[in-house]
Amino acid sequence: MPIQNPDYKDIDHAEMAQAIGLKVKHVPMLIGSFLEESFPILETMYTYLEAKDYENLRSSAHSIKGSAGNLRFNELSAMAKELEFAAANSEDSFDYKAYLDALKGAMATISL
Repeated sequence: MPIQNPDYKDIDHAEMAQAIGLKVKHVPMLIGSFLEESFPILETMYTYLEAKDYENLRSSAHSIKGSAGNLRFNELSAMAKELEFAAANSEDSFDYKAYLDALKGAMATISL
């Protein structure tokens, strides 16, 4: 999957709530929790990349993939999946930094 540049600034809370089976009033809290937990994980992933710590990089990508997928941030989830699989195979030729930068950029567009 190529790197994508999704823009989530216009999230439809009602649509998201319906897709995940919750009330609209819970969506901002879930998005806030996702951002609060995912940004520190993402920042740590840069450290794992520098150390070539592929196992922790894989595990962190897995966490972001799952959380993003649960909230229907499908492009984020797909990019994290690519990163997860590359790290699981310790692929040195994979452009981890570009994917991390794309994840960070996409997450920065998410607003409550």
